[in-house]
Amino acid sequence: MTDDAELNGLMTQAGFFTSLDDDARRAVLEEMRPVSMDSGKSIFSRGDESKELYLVAKGRVRLSILSAEGRELSFAHAGIGEVFGEIAMLDGLARTADATAIGKVEVLVLGQAAFRRLLDGTPGFAGAVIQFLCLRLREANLQLEGVALHSIEVRLARYLLGLCSQHAPIQDLEELTIDIGMSQGELALLLGASRPKVNGALMELEDQGAVARDGSSMRCNLDELRAISEME
Repeated sequence: MTDDAELNGLMTQAGFFTSLDDDARRAVLEEMRPVSMDSGKSIFSRGDESKELYLVAKGRVRLSILSAEGRELSFAHAGIGEVFGEIAMLDGLARTADATAIGKVEVLVLGQAAFRRLLDGTPGFAGAVIQFLCLRLREANLQLEGVALHSIEVRLARYLLGLCSQHAPIQDLEELTIDIGMSQGELALLLGASRPKVNGALMELEDQGAVARDGSSMRCNLDELRAISEME
């Protein structure tokens, strides 16, 4: 499992805990427990009564729902330093989505009772929670806007820019090579499109010089991606 130094670094980048001071972060870590999961493991399912929050230490987790027709709709991936499962823990109601491990995953788990202790006894914790929830609402609004208003090429360009920004500060970069870390099928689920449409969008971005694929790696021309992301 992740060592102490890695855990400290993880807490500083996790949106839920970024605004906390060192003492508050240590208090949170003392309340969390590590759990490892194999690829494909169901962490929880929509409708479950589990009351825990998860922080990804290693790997990636797919968050999805099933449509009325039985189609899986993936609306987000939680990567290293990201939190998921907070809704059911906060309101005490059933899970709103499925969470599935993509590859080997390690998480830190915070239970509802521990969360309440932190709210009562850790300075700044309640404010950090509010700030995090506001960020979640903004992200949800942007995602809905993207699916409703923008083409798959624009959505893909924006997603790739977001991935690049997770790897390095991109303001002054012209090019960056990243590992997508998922299949085209996974990417399609995440963007709310079919796999053929995502493949077609990738080919279009290649034709425009915005990306160049080499296996799971992708060389991104950031200026071209920005131009495409601002279309429409």
